[in-house]
Amino acid sequence: MNIPQPIPYQGSKRFLAPLILKFFPLYFDKLIEPFAGSAAISFAAAANNLATSYHLNDLNAPLMHLWNLIINDPFSLIDSYNKIWHDQIGNEKEYYNHIRNRFNNNHHPSDLLFLLARCVKAAIRYNSNGEFNQSPDNRRRGKSPTNMKNEILGASKLLKGKVKITSFDYRNIINDINQNDLVYMDPPYQGVVSKRDTRYSNGVEYNEFVEFLNELNNKNIMYIISYDGKRADTNYGKDLPVFLSLHKILLDAGLSTQATLLGRTERTYESLYLSSRLTEQLNAKYNQIDHFQEDQQLLFA
Repeated sequence: MNIPQPIPYQGSKRFLAPLILKFFPLYFDKLIEPFAGSAAISFAAAANNLATSYHLNDLNAPLMHLWNLIINDPFSLIDSYNKIWHDQIGNEKEYYNHIRNRFNNNHHPSDLLFLLARCVKAAIRYNSNGEFNQSPDNRRRGKSPTNMKNEILGASKLLKGKVKITSFDYRNIINDINQNDLVYMDPPYQGVVSKRDTRYSNGVEYNEFVEFLNELNNKNIMYIISYDGKRADTNYGKDLPVFLSLHKILLDAGLSTQATLLGRTERTYESLYLSSRLTEQLNAKYNQIDHFQEDQQLLFA
């Protein structure tokens, strides 16, 4: 299944989405992403008709404004992107810098879409002043207007009329979550291990995040967290505390690109944490979740 993804985004769970969806419960109403980013999981879920409604939230306000245009006003964004893309021709490097400066002044969504289509590794990066500072990938002009149009219209078709879009601190959506919902969280990676994530002006502090998860447990909420991981014998990130009663699974994310460049063959694994309420639901769905993992041994470590 070809799932539209108009926003190129480093760290997107697009390729892991089929594995992550296997850990969705049989029945739930709304899928909530407090750290939406590329919203890859919501789009994968929508393509498979897994939820009746969706809530995309991210502290990055320009990114959420962009998602609002993609889903609710796609044709105006298509026209804006088309003009920006063609205006760069013959002056690509300088024009990128011009759009980057303009975006840092006005935060217009179409400027952000162009920057993401052109920047190095599709990686959002902000400096300490909150300004977008990623460099252009001068080998390419970004996704063509025709291809971008198809991606935008495909995304709009999947979520229009089904989604709420907000830009709050993730802790402020706690009252919008109930027991019929599923929460998927992919926090900014470096932020949750107590270093500033350059994708965000502010990181996600570990203890505050743990407190938020504890609140979800107290409300008996089903949730999934993509969090830390490992490569060979190297662990990345800090385990979530035992008292949260989470079920930890390692997803095989494939060969490590960094190790391959160094002439080594090493696989990367990303951790998935399941809430106790969700684990109970999955035990009913798969009889026993641990047996399910054994049956899927090619997929899970």
